[in-house]
Formats: sequence, C-alpha cells, structure tokens
Amino acid sequence: MVTIFKDLLKLFSFTAGLYEGIRKLIIPTRAYSWQTFIYLSIFSWALSSLAIGYVSNIIGFCGWLFLITGTAWYTTDDPLRVPGTFMPVGAVITGFLVSIFLFRDPERVMTTRSIVLWPTISALITAFPDFIEGGEKTKAKIPQPAIREKIIILVASCTLLSCWIQFYFVMDNWFTQYPSLLADSFNRSTIVWSMEEPQEIPKNGVLILEQLQPIVEKELANRPWSEVEKWLIDAQQQVGNLGREVINIHLAEFEERELWRVEPRITNTQAGYRLDLLSIWSGPSSNPQGYYLQKSCRIDPIASSSSTIVTPTQAEIKNTVAEVECDRVSKLVAGAPPPQQ
Repeated sequence: MVTIFKDLLKLFSFTAGLYEGIRKLIIPTRAYSWQTFIYLSIFSWALSSLAIGYVSNIIGFCGWLFLITGTAWYTTDDPLRVPGTFMPVGAVITGFLVSIFLFRDPERVMTTRSIVLWPTISALITAFPDFIEGGEKTKAKIPQPAIREKIIILVASCTLLSCWIQFYFVMDNWFTQYPSLLADSFNRSTIVWSMEEPQEIPKNGVLILEQLQPIVEKELANRPWSEVEKWLIDAQQQVGNLGREVINIHLAEFEERELWRVEPRITNTQAGYRLDLLSIWSGPSSNPQGYYLQKSCRIDPIASSSSTIVTPTQAEIKNTVAEVECDRVSKLVAGAPPPQQ
C-alpha cells in the first residue's frame, strides 16, 4: 500500500511539473514577452483570413513580423549553439522564417530561393548583434578583429553552402528539362554524382523516331515509284520539316527540344533504297563527338494491280509502287553522324 501511495505521489509530482512547464510556456509572466508576439501573429493571421484585398495583405504582413520577432526573442533568451560554430540555433530558425517571409509567392509559401538563401540570412542574423552597442543609447560599432574574423568565416561558409544548394537546384532543373542528359555517364565528373543508373538509350531520341516512322511510311508507302524517288531527292528538307514538327509536338514540355534535330541518310540497294532516319543530339555529352539514334527503313519497288477502264471491259494494268519496311528498334550510335551523300 505504501509503495502504491509513493507511485501515485511521483505521478502527481510529474504531472504537476509538466503542467507548470506548459503553463509557463503558454501563459506569459508579463505582457511584454515573446509569447505575446506569437499570439499576436496567430491573431493577425486569423484576421487576415477574414479580410480581403490589401487589408488582408497588411494584416498578414504584420503577422509575419510578430512571428519573426517572437521566435527570435524566445530562441535568444538561452541560446543553443550549432555544434562547431558560434551560430545560435535560434538564428537558424529565425533565418528560416525571414527567408520564407521575404521570398514567398502567392502560389506557395516555400520557394527555391527561400531554401537557397536560408543559410546566408541565418549567418547575417547571427552577425548583426556584434555591430550594435547596447546601453542607454543604442549605436553601431565595429567589432573587435577576432570577432570580425569569426564573422567573415561564418558568413563565407554559409554563402558557400547557399551556392551548393543553388547548384543542386540548377542540376535538378537541368535533368528535368534535359532528361537526355541522364543517358550519359558522369564517371569523369568531379562535382556531379548520379545516384541513378544511367539510361541505356535517351527516351526522347527514341520517341522522335517512333513518332516519325509512321509519318514517313504514310508519305511513301503505296505511292508511285517515280514520286517516291522525287521525294527521296528532296529528303533532307522533307524529313527535316517532319522531324521538327514531331519534336515541337511531342517534346513541347522539354527545353531540350532545341538540342534535337532529324536528318536522313539515303543509300542505294540492289532493289531500291535504304532510308536511315537519324535523331541527332547536339547538346552536352561525355563523348566529344556526341551521339545519335538511327532507325533504318527499306524502300523497295513492287508491282501493284489497279483497275482502270480503258475499253468497254476492264483490264488490269500493273503499276510500280513503293513498299516501306522499318526496323522496330532504334539503335544508339556514339560519334558524329555519317556525312551526307
């Protein structure tokens, strides 16, 4: 019975201490405190949600100022340092809020610029008090040489960190807008390390040829052989125009569409012609000569029967038309495309 009573007493003491800690955290001991600014920020945001137009923006602006002031006040009362530096953790939190406040946009609160400049703003907030001299009259001052050295190292280190974060976002945007770069190898790069397996073949290059193939087949298949030969004579312009249309339609969401072009290569065969459709990548590549994808189409003349009224009775007249058969798979070729003949 005594043991149970002691356990209940300990539980009561723990609950009472927890309640007292929460009460001190929530209820300010005086009106002018960091809790007051936090409550003002919550009250301002509640009012801004009910207001409209510029009034809502003004109230929301005040809410951000109250939140930043209250957070900075609370985190600097008993500052906890970032390990290895003299930067308070409070400055990091305050810098995060300031960065969001300065660089937010109407569509989203967190932006890329907010994340990039967060370390630099936190360093500036850390260094700011060293340039202010307190007392009856607050005035600016120049820190001691030892403190200036620490400030320079801190700001430079945080600025370098911001640069690396910006570099990450730049590379991520490149890989989003230029996905064909993922088909290349970064083994020789000293600053880029790809965690994904490189693509065996660039998907957009394959897409161009897959979409171009049926168009070329429609242009040539079952047409009179004489018209097909005329088309092949002007194949450079014909295929180039068709390829550009395919690229503009199917790669419209990618900026890399300007780095792809389509060219034909024509070779005589015993029966007819071989038309090689090339999607050529002119963007950056680990191979100095670049690479291209190739899909070959065989164009052969065949005899086709058509009915034509030449007499009161019908007679069959055989015409020579083109038969087109293309490879199913596009192949990747490293190096410069073959010269045009």
